[in-house]
Amino acid sequence: MKRLIGTIIALFAFLTIAFVSEVNKKNAEKKTPTVGILQTMSHPALDQIHRGIIQGLKDEGYIEGKNLKIDFQNAQGDQSNLKSMSDRFSQENATVTIGIATPAVQSLANTSGNIPVVMGAVSDPLGAHLVKSLAHPGGKITGVQDRQPIASQLALMQEILPKAKNIGVIYTSSDDSSASEYREFRRLAEATGLKVIPYTITSTNDIEQVAQTMVGKVQAVYVPTDNTVASGIATLLKATNSAKIPVFPAADTMVKSGGLATRCVSQFDMGILTGQMAGQILHGKNPAALPVRRVTHYETVINEKAAHELNITIPNSVIQAAQKKGRIIK
Repeated sequence: MKRLIGTIIALFAFLTIAFVSEVNKKNAEKKTPTVGILQTMSHPALDQIHRGIIQGLKDEGYIEGKNLKIDFQNAQGDQSNLKSMSDRFSQENATVTIGIATPAVQSLANTSGNIPVVMGAVSDPLGAHLVKSLAHPGGKITGVQDRQPIASQLALMQEILPKAKNIGVIYTSSDDSSASEYREFRRLAEATGLKVIPYTITSTNDIEQVAQTMVGKVQAVYVPTDNTVASGIATLLKATNSAKIPVFPAADTMVKSGGLATRCVSQFDMGILTGQMAGQILHGKNPAALPVRRVTHYETVINEKAAHELNITIPNSVIQAAQKKGRIIK
């Protein structure tokens, strides 16, 4: 009898410990916040933003696997994937979601519920109808505006190519951010007497044909912050390099891929700021009251190899600017 009682007591103790352990495990899981990160597609600029987000979250004290769960999804440019992945975050009751590039943020914004959405690099949050104002977003969405220094980019182009008169701009017609940057570039360029010729695409499949048409009519090409063009930048450069037409992209990653030069804000720095804002929301801040922010410093980036292949001499003033604050890609 004593042995039986001892066995029962031991069994009861074991079950109690197991129950308490399971409860503690579930409570720990509940306490660990989930951040859903949705990236529109893969290309170096957006990948840099993603890496910056992880660093920004770390800056706010959130480390994946320690006190944070991250669910990263990449839609690979597929609209149906954007919707299903946004729904996934909603179903798993993510604490905060982050969209990398405008289409991802718009998809998260259209998902029902009140899960906060942090914008990672959206050029025109107002035009995309994501926030009521930059200072007072007023809803579940806030984050980082991808505000490239377009006036400085134009000035750089004119400093390198002072005799250029006809400038082609290639962008995706359905990309709100890209279209917004094109309109601003055109307004600024035409004010200086330049002729701006737009060339729109709907997918990467259009780039080769459009590029072949464009190179016979322009002396330089400007590429706004455009995910589709960035994904097919090699195709664009193949056509422009053959015709000795320089490409001035908005993003430094496209200069690294073979573009001539740019003045831009760092994609990585935008990611850091995005991650920090997500961390602030995890700490309890209300997204409706968090102003939209942007990276205000920029750098000059030159591709020396591209300049050599295009027989273009980069002015010393531009080289010095890149040496002081920026990079020279050799």
